[in-house]
Amino acid sequence: MPGAEGNTAIVCDSTTYLPRELAEANGISEVSLYVTLEGRQQAELEIADYTEFYDRLRESDEGATTSQPSVGDFLAAYEPLLADGGEVVSIHLSAGISGTCEAATQARQRMIDDGAGGERIHVYDSRSACAGFGLVALAAANAAREGADAAGVLEQAQAARDSLELWFAVDTLEYLKRGGRIGAAQALLGSTLKIKPILTIGEEIAPVERVRTRKRAHERLVEFARTLHEKGDDGWAVQHIQDLDSAERMAATCRPIFGCDPQFISEIGPVIGAHTGPGLVGVGSVSRELLG
Repeated sequence: MPGAEGNTAIVCDSTTYLPRELAEANGISEVSLYVTLEGRQQAELEIADYTEFYDRLRESDEGATTSQPSVGDFLAAYEPLLADGGEVVSIHLSAGISGTCEAATQARQRMIDDGAGGERIHVYDSRSACAGFGLVALAAANAAREGADAAGVLEQAQAARDSLELWFAVDTLEYLKRGGRIGAAQALLGSTLKIKPILTIGEEIAPVERVRTRKRAHERLVEFARTLHEKGDDGWAVQHIQDLDSAERMAATCRPIFGCDPQFISEIGPVIGAHTGPGLVGVGSVSRELLG
């Protein structure tokens, strides 16, 4: 049961891409975003085979579209958690690239209006996505596990967000261009799509630098990992899209840098993958002490 040792439950959405067993072990409930490809809409959490989706994405001329959870989806998640009499901290994908936080806020307001305890729901914008968002969620879950109230959980989430840094390299900007979610990385389009850009995400997707080859992208991500370790942020994670070999190579290179295993290695699913395309590899970290 989420928040079993304390009385604060953690709700996230599906774009953390935490391994399912890790989310469950940390008492994190998930609400699914949706992806539509070739007229077929699916809840991301119901897609078991990412490979089949990415194969179809590669072959599609139009690409995929994505949408946030409905207010009803959030109500279904919140109602049983509030029934326990505790509080809910609901942490989500950056509001700069998705309406997920807004849908959560609307669900909260509806429960307040209905006298159903919505004032005990606290919505938090992770200002990140994927591994960065996942690390913030794990930090919040650690505080909840230690018995923190909602204010304490939010403070821990904010501390993780303040220390968070995340870089990722993509094979092409074509998917970001097509999906319209390119943010400040739009500046890269003026030159060429034939680069391997390194990006980060906060309020929006932003460029870090341009490299020409996957080998150089790997080298720069490893150099970035060294700076994270030097800063003391050894709570690290690696994610990929349809490139497990590169993710495992990144992890193997970074283990001696950080002196510990990653919090997780996982694959990014269709909702974010629809906008970045296959071939992504990324690394990020937060202060390890925040993760317990």
